[in-house]
Amino acid sequence: MTRNISMMRILIGIDDTDNLDSPGSGTAAENLARALQHNGLAQCEGITRHQLLVHADIPFTSHNSSMCIPATCEAGKVDDVISFGRSFLENSSAEGSDPGLCVVIDGSRLDKGALISFGRNAKQNVLDKQAAYDLANALGVHLSEHGGTGGGVIGALAATGLRICGNDGRYRGWHHFGSAGEASTVAELCNHDCVDAVRTDAGEVLGPDEMVVFAEDTVKTVLLGNTRVIPVAKATAGQPGPRWTTLTKKEMKRF
Repeated sequence: MTRNISMMRILIGIDDTDNLDSPGSGTAAENLARALQHNGLAQCEGITRHQLLVHADIPFTSHNSSMCIPATCEAGKVDDVISFGRSFLENSSAEGSDPGLCVVIDGSRLDKGALISFGRNAKQNVLDKQAAYDLANALGVHLSEHGGTGGGVIGALAATGLRICGNDGRYRGWHHFGSAGEASTVAELCNHDCVDAVRTDAGEVLGPDEMVVFAEDTVKTVLLGNTRVIPVAKATAGQPGPRWTTLTKKEMKRF
């Protein structure tokens, strides 16, 4: 007899796991996702980095960004995922860090609007832990601190809201689709599993036959319209060749 397994989509947010001498929270998120999969607890998707407010009143290591790991797990294993995440942060976070963990069940009962609002607020204003805990309690989502001041709970909660909104964040990792100066069609770019669309600053989704020149040897994707997108800009006017160019690493920092 086949067992009927109920699956759930969850969002795991982490923040403030590092110090100036350690790998960043992006590495911690990758390691956590890998460990969850290795232990059969969850199947993880592309990790996103979300930029929060940079302010003198907010302690942060370098850029004040937090990470979100979307995943699918069996309904009966959500508590195991939480327990594993707690132990992971307690055992692997850097000395002097203030790590926080958030685990959200992305279902119909979740007040997504309130969670998204918190995430957007964290990009604009200085927030405190109590505001994060108050919202987490109201929404029934897991939020916990695992060292130091525990201030990372703010960013951990914010990351899940920003991921749910579908229009914020850079995906973890750089991709080599061609060398700087070479060009590719949009169709060729979208043949890669990590690319859903190519989109301009004006929000136009480019057609499959449009040509895009690579500004640098590597390309990063961002989360826009709940899809994984390569953002492009208009190429230099008057120059022969494709009308569009990928963004440089410096230009990508605005996402």
